[in-house]
Amino acid sequence: MKALFDNVSYNCSKIVTKKYSTSFSLATKMLYKSIRGDIYNIYGFVRFADEIVDSFHDYDKELLFNRFSEDLELALENKISLNPILNAFQHTYHKYGIEKDMVNAFMKSMRADLHKTTYLTEEEYEAYIYGSADVVGLMCLKVFLKGDKEKYNELKDTAMALGSAFQKVNFLRDLKADFEGLDRTYFPNTDLNNLDEQSKQDIIDDIESDFEKGLSGIKKLPIEAKFGVFMAYRYYRQLLKKLKKTPALQIKNSRIRVSNPKKIELLMRSYVKYQLNLM
Repeated sequence: MKALFDNVSYNCSKIVTKKYSTSFSLATKMLYKSIRGDIYNIYGFVRFADEIVDSFHDYDKELLFNRFSEDLELALENKISLNPILNAFQHTYHKYGIEKDMVNAFMKSMRADLHKTTYLTEEEYEAYIYGSADVVGLMCLKVFLKGDKEKYNELKDTAMALGSAFQKVNFLRDLKADFEGLDRTYFPNTDLNNLDEQSKQDIIDDIESDFEKGLSGIKKLPIEAKFGVFMAYRYYRQLLKKLKKTPALQIKNSRIRVSNPKKIELLMRSYVKYQLNLM
């Protein structure tokens, strides 16, 4: 039965989310059940594509990515895939009318990670951010708004800003792994060999501007999505707060994280703020 295979596929995406990201999984649990599964489906897709280019160092990454890309195209066209992650994603893709341009932009940024190691201009950097993060925010927004085109057009810029903020925080947190492990430099006009406090602060100022814009959109989300997205926002703001207090040299030489007990504390504090409308 196709329904049984679909349910297996959705569960695979849920497992991927839980295993790869405790913070995103925790925030997704705060969404209403009616939309939670589709966010798992989006995360599973973007995580697998990202894993190919970031983690499978002992394999032919380009070959794997090409096959994944071909399977993706067939999944979207035929509305089924024997890859359960792609089968789950194609369901959400068609259900909410996610634009193919969004998927193409995401895959383009992921493919760039196979070979491109440096982003020298703001234009290159912004194009990468758009494909790797902004469109993911837009896909999720499609789910949150359930086809409300007017509301989508109103909130899409804030969703993109929030996606940008999350991605840039990840870049700053993962400076060591990206620079030393993958030989990548995302931030333009920044010498990571000599990262100083001013360069770090310039990056943080840019991220905080994105966060401010993103929060304005969170406040206008439907109740089914608002608290879950606010929880993700609070987690990344806490991560940025730790990065802000961490010396630039230490950021370059270690990976800053938020502990699991702190995540639980954030959840409780976020819930209080949400209930008291103190967002």
